[in-house]
Formats: sequence, structure tokens, C-alpha cells
Amino acid sequence: MAHPQRKTHTPNGFGHFDIAGPELAPLKLFYTALFGWDVTERGPGYAMVATPDGSPNGAIVETPAASLTLGVVVPDLDAALAAAAERGGKVVLPKTDNGWVKKAQIADPAGNVLTLIQG
Repeated sequence: MAHPQRKTHTPNGFGHFDIAGPELAPLKLFYTALFGWDVTERGPGYAMVATPDGSPNGAIVETPAASLTLGVVVPDLDAALAAAAERGGKVVLPKTDNGWVKKAQIADPAGNVLTLIQG
């Protein structure tokens, strides 16, 4: 059963992003002022981001190193993980079900990390 607030995303399109850095507050101020994003803190080191058109939405997270991770919605997570491995990528976060979404992370052949989200 789908969560009632969940949006439907285009298969193989962007569905989420994570912006990470060592301090949440400056990132929240930066993106709120620059783009008018609605940033709502959800706990220590984590804030949800709503973009004006709502697609995609994301999060700002506290991590030691800065990073930007894009989430791609895939129709079959297991098949996408297998295809990535067959094409020179590697799984860096195995399939996880957090109760809201099933996701995993892969690295492409150059080491760029993408989150794959079961659509």
C-alpha cells in the first residue's frame, strides 16, 4: 500500500536528493534564502526539503564531508542493482526498507554515488 502523501514519480527520473555537510544550520539558511526552499528540521542532523514545485524533494543531512546525492526512481530495484553491477558499478548500500521507501545506493564506474528508489 502506498503512503497517502507519497508522490508518483516518473520511472528512471529524479525523485529525491540529499545535500550533506558538517553543519545543518548554514545549509538550511543558504537554500532557504537562495531558492525559497521550505526546510523543516526532523531531528538531529536531518531536515526535509520541499522545493516550490515539489519535484523532486529532498533532505539536508549533517555528515563530516560535503556531498550531493541524487535519487533515481526505478521500476525494479533488484533489477537495477544487478544491471549496475553488470555495467561496472558497485552496490555501496544494499537494498533497505525504512518503512517509507525501499532504496539502495550504487557507485558508477567513476565512483559517483546515486540512490536508487523503488518506484
